[in-house]
Amino acid sequence: MRDEPTTSPPPRHHDVGTWLVRFTARVLVVCPRCGGRADVVPRPGTAVPKYFGELLFQPRRLACGGCGAVTEWAAEREGRALVGAVPGGTEDPFFRRPLWLQTRCAGRILWACNEEHVDALAAYVGARLRERSSSPTLAMFPRLPVWMKSASRRDEVLAGLTELRALAGRSAPADRSDAAHERGDRPRHHHSLFFRGGPY
Repeated sequence: MRDEPTTSPPPRHHDVGTWLVRFTARVLVVCPRCGGRADVVPRPGTAVPKYFGELLFQPRRLACGGCGAVTEWAAEREGRALVGAVPGGTEDPFFRRPLWLQTRCAGRILWACNEEHVDALAAYVGARLRERSSSPTLAMFPRLPVWMKSASRRDEVLAGLTELRALAGRSAPADRSDAAHERGDRPRHHHSLFFRGGPY
C-alpha cells in the first residue's frame, strides 16, 4: 500500500478584487489622549452600509477604553454632497491618528487597519500561487508594495503580520509599537463624493 503524501499542496490565493475600504469598518488607532489603543467605528445608530464604499462617508466615533477619550468625525460637505475619507498609509482615514497595528519589517513599516486586514494580508503573502482579479482597478492586493509581494521577503512579512496580530490583542500605552507615530504619508485625495439621500 502506498503512503499518502504528508505535505499539503501549496496554498492558492484568488483575489476577488477586495478594496482596502472593506477593512475600515473598525480601525485600531493610537489614542490622542493616553497613547493606548482606541477604536474608530461608525457612530452608534448609523445604518449598516449596503456597499463597502459607503464606509468612507459614515459618521465615526473614536473611543478609547483605557482613558475614556471620545471624539466624533463627520464627512465634509461640498454643495449637496459628502466628501469621503481616503484610506491608505499609516494613519486612519478619518481622524488621521497613527494606526495601532504598525511594526518594522524588512526595513519598512508594515501596517494594517484591524485583525481582519492582517488575516487577509497573511493569506495573500503566504500563498505560493496568486490569481489576480479580472478588475483590479481599486483592488488592494495589486497595489501592495513590491517588497511585500516578493517571495524572498515572504517569511519576514509573515513574521511581521504575526506581530501585528499579537499587537491587536493589547491596548495599554506601554504596548504601543515604536513604529506607530505620525509620518505624513497620507494618500492623494481622489475626491470621492456621496450625494445625500441615505441615512447620513
